[in-house]
Amino acid sequence: MPTGTRNRLAAEAGISSIRLGDLTVSYVPDGAVELKPRAWFPATTDAFWADRPEYLNAAGNLVASIGGLLVEHGDRALLIDAGVGPLAWPDDPARPIGVLRGGALPASLAALGRDPAAIEAVAITHLHVDHTGWLWPATGAPSPLAGAEVLVSGPEWEHRELSDTDPAALDGFAGRVRTVADGEEVFPGVRVRTTAGHTAGHTVYEITSGGRRLLAFGDALHSPVQIAHPEISAVFDHDGELAADVRRGLVAELAGPDTIGFGGHFADVQFGRVAPGAPAWLPEPR
Repeated sequence: MPTGTRNRLAAEAGISSIRLGDLTVSYVPDGAVELKPRAWFPATTDAFWADRPEYLNAAGNLVASIGGLLVEHGDRALLIDAGVGPLAWPDDPARPIGVLRGGALPASLAALGRDPAAIEAVAITHLHVDHTGWLWPATGAPSPLAGAEVLVSGPEWEHRELSDTDPAALDGFAGRVRTVADGEEVFPGVRVRTTAGHTAGHTVYEITSGGRRLLAFGDALHSPVQIAHPEISAVFDHDGELAADVRRGLVAELAGPDTIGFGGHFADVQFGRVAPGAPAWLPEPR
């Protein structure tokens, strides 16, 4: 494991960017949430986590960053996922998540020099609330992304009743939704890959430019610990067996040449590659 990685495995991510040919791809922070490891990954044991303390913070929880992925091509910009919005939740002992905090996405976009009003589209990996928050903020605050088209896979939108996003919020941005199909190019170099499992229409976005490829894999994986253990499904995976099959395929792809991944919830190691052979997440240097 590279020097310095161990601390980053349990830290919240800040802004980071990489170049991919003629594209600039940047993580746009909105906040973070703590995940209780045994409750979030029900098939794991205390012994499993005792052998992997580097993934846990001082409270004994996984740290999942929350935000979006900004893809820039000259003056044009696409945002993949829209954070959780201006929300804060305390810990609830009955739930698999701990403390949650959002609200930073507009300021993060400003720090990257992007006006949210100029973003042409928001491509959603899936309709869970921590990916749709700023499309229709639950607090009633105006959406800074109100001018953006919302791209959602056809199966995900068809089964939107399964989402944990407030139905009123779904109705609020429904007029801006355009459903997209598997294989469709939605922005220069950005294609849709429907990967049902975590949700009925979960989407991976494949971004290709300059001979390199990035897979923005949404919640197909929640933690880098799943790279070596793709069989471990999350408590909120809609179809755990199918989700595990998707993860196995993604891990194999990420071990290929000129392919990197982006895991939005991967603490502070969101951009990385998979070591072939004995799979492990190798964070991109920065």
